[in-house]
Amino acid sequence: MPALLAGLAITVALAVISLFVGVSDVSLASLLSGELGGRAGEVLLISRIPRTVALLLSGASMAIAGLVMQMVVRNRFVEPGTTGTSESAALGFLVVTLLAPGWPLMGKMAVSALFALGGTALFLRVLRAVPLRDVLLVPLVGIMLGGIVGAVSAFIAYRTNMMGTLLAWNMGDFSGVIRGRYELLWFGLAGCLLAYLAADRFTVAGMGKDFTTNLGLNYQHVMWLGLVIVSVVSAVVLVSVGSIPFLGLIVPNLVSMLIGDNMRRTVPWVAVGGAGMVLACDIVGRLIRFPYEIPISVVMGVVGSMLFLYLLLRTPRGAR
Repeated sequence: MPALLAGLAITVALAVISLFVGVSDVSLASLLSGELGGRAGEVLLISRIPRTVALLLSGASMAIAGLVMQMVVRNRFVEPGTTGTSESAALGFLVVTLLAPGWPLMGKMAVSALFALGGTALFLRVLRAVPLRDVLLVPLVGIMLGGIVGAVSAFIAYRTNMMGTLLAWNMGDFSGVIRGRYELLWFGLAGCLLAYLAADRFTVAGMGKDFTTNLGLNYQHVMWLGLVIVSVVSAVVLVSVGSIPFLGLIVPNLVSMLIGDNMRRTVPWVAVGGAGMVLACDIVGRLIRFPYEIPISVVMGVVGSMLFLYLLLRTPRGAR
């Protein structure tokens, strides 16, 4: 518990720093010297606070989605970005944007979530048909499936002059987050809470179908609950801020190395770790070429790929 409180304190500190990092002059001095309705106060209320909240919500929810995915698939090297889930969500959002451009964002998000659910279910179906003799084959199958779905999306986008829009969806970026354009991310928080409430079920399901059935749980119901949580979170984050690579893979693995695989214990750690990592990468992206900004997906891709290689090299062949 003291370590968790320390991590929470670091995350809160990063959130406070995030409020005061940017081109516009938003500082304690400018806020105290003028009214809250002044320029500094307006930037804080309209841009900085919504952006920071979006960072917290997306980081925590995507990390939890990765944890749930790893429990459902029973493999440490999967997350929505390595199972075709994110690519399927992008395909769904593209299709509904082309066929029903006047739909509200909530409706488009629902269609995107359905496509994400279908893509994840297809991934699991492919896994059952492929003999897997190595732990690394599972994410490899997911990456190939994601590549196929991404190619279909790119072809449709190319034929309809939507390539720039598709690239924006696949590039995680919080620079455009303002008040009124991030509220869907609260559904991600609902997914985190649901994952915590069902944590014991996911822990049992991670031990296999026979073990789960012997304990009196419906294995298929637990699986579908996990897939729904992952699909909704993936769609919400994609629609709101774009794709964030490696987050759902790295954070759960680092937490598992520290405190084990009991999901009831790890959910708070994963949520805090995901939020803190996204905040740190976003701050680095804003400062490294100030006053210009590097998208968080670029920073997260560099950091995540290095940590992913470390996890691959330290994991024995054939281990879970």
